Amino acid sequence: MNLSPSKASQPALRYLLRVADTCLIHAQRLAEWCGHAPVLEEDIALTNIALDQIGQARAVFAHVAALEGAGRSEDDLAFLRIEREYLNPTLVELPRGDFAVTSLRNLFVATFQTLLWSALRDSKDSEVAAIAGKSIKEALYHQRHAADWCVRLGQGTEESQRRMSAALELLWPYVPELFESSAEDLEAVHTGLGPDWSSLEGEWRQEVQRVLDEAGLAPPAPSRFRSSGRLGRHSEHMGFLLAELQYLQRAVPEGRW
Repeated sequence: MNLSPSKASQPALRYLLRVADTCLIHAQRLAEWCGHAPVLEEDIALTNIALDQIGQARAVFAHVAALEGAGRSEDDLAFLRIEREYLNPTLVELPRGDFAVTSLRNLFVATFQTLLWSALRDSKDSEVAAIAGKSIKEALYHQRHAADWCVRLGQGTEESQRRMSAALELLWPYVPELFESSAEDLEAVHTGLGPDWSSLEGEWRQEVQRVLDEAGLAPPAPSRFRSSGRLGRHSEHMGFLLAELQYLQRAVPEGRW
């Protein structure tokens, strides 16, 4: 069964928006590689991964708009919210960085999304389950692609190893935010909408560690730092990202292409 607008609570909508926002903002960062990747094949691959992420975001945004019943469209949700209304984890909004940062972040995000979409296939909301059934196939490819690059760079030259180690130092402190439980998670579990994100942590760490071991990389020590993008408190980078993401939609209101 699908949730009806009358049954879609604010926590449920926020839970789904968090999923869609993660896809959308990650796609925006990946799209920055279009025309700039180190080889043509990877230029195409990263662009296609970004398009997959946008497709996943669109599907969830459209469902949220229908559940919300407030007359907003998927475009409104993607382009016309203010910064604090976006619920993505900070990890996906960090600057593009070099190719090592992108490869490692892709591994982190794709591994997480593979686990999340796999769990969401059992959602009691049949529309969410259908979206997850399609998205899991894409996420598995993204995960394999990223893992291959992480191992290749980790086992590569002294310079590539140095860059991968630097990328790991940069990104690792943002990982815990992915797995913080929230009221939205608890209600999603209660209603059967989806999993508590914290329940995915153990398997995520096992799968990522397996790739890091093969790449010859060791995670840094745990940090007390905690990012808070999921709560709408974003890094200083988010405003600049949204200014670029939203420019055309705001410059040409109601534009249709």
